[in-house]
Amino acid sequence: MHNIGKDKDKRIFRSIDKRFKEFQKKIGIDFENEKLLKQAFTHSSYVNEHRRKPNEDNERLEFLGDAVLELTVSQFLFLKYPLMSEGELTKLRAAIVCEPSLVAFAHELSFGELVLLGKG
Repeated sequence: MHNIGKDKDKRIFRSIDKRFKEFQKKIGIDFENEKLLKQAFTHSSYVNEHRRKPNEDNERLEFLGDAVLELTVSQFLFLKYPLMSEGELTKLRAAIVCEPSLVAFAHELSFGELVLLGKG
């Protein structure tokens, strides 16, 4: 009976691997470190249920990603709109890097199919 659980886990992990390969093909980017890609889509509830290390969820990467996104958008707006004031640039950046726009982007790329969540 113990082997049945292991076989099921292997099938699940193969399915997950396949989804991430298809995603990379869809967006035209091959990630050198696929483990980081999977980690970016791994919720802490999944880590807790699968007895993985706490730092294997996406929280630290989310922290870094938020900073990179803000810096990238800031630089783009700074260069694109040289006559805009700091206040106008800040408002525009906030409108771009807001939850609804990021959710729309995530839906467009079908991120929901990749997120690894726990059952709870």
